[in-house]
Amino acid sequence: MKVLVYPPNSLILADLVERGGHEPVVLMKEIGEHVRDAEIDAPPINITEEDLKRALRYVSVEEPAGVKGRIGLLAPLLDKAEASIILSDAPPTFGCMGCAVADEFFKFLIRKREIPTLEVKYEGGEEVEAMVSAVMTFLEQLSKEKEEKKG
Repeated sequence: MKVLVYPPNSLILADLVERGGHEPVVLMKEIGEHVRDAEIDAPPINITEEDLKRALRYVSVEEPAGVKGRIGLLAPLLDKAEASIILSDAPPTFGCMGCAVADEFFKFLIRKREIPTLEVKYEGGEEVEAMVSAVMTFLEQLSKEKEEKKG
């Protein structure tokens, strides 16, 4: 199953998803495709016209350029996701959006998709073990649901 991790650049969550037997849907793959795109003059700074068109499906034209750029880049992740994990209050070491408005709006878009979603709060210290346990339990449930649909 394709699982969107949020923050979308979290290597830690992406690794947990892979260990759980699923495919992480992450920003790094999307940026990798952009960097190899001939339309971009100075990757990964520029965004394409296609990114802006995707963003305008979700946000108004009056939104700041940074919000439109982030949402345009992240929109394909939403389209690919079959499930998601949202980690709230995460430190920058877990991944960062860099824009509070885009951050909140993208989480809203994830929830609006109505796909299986685990929302877990980062609490640090010894609580990290409970967070990892919750993530792995969620991934196991996704695997069971996937098997039930096959059989």
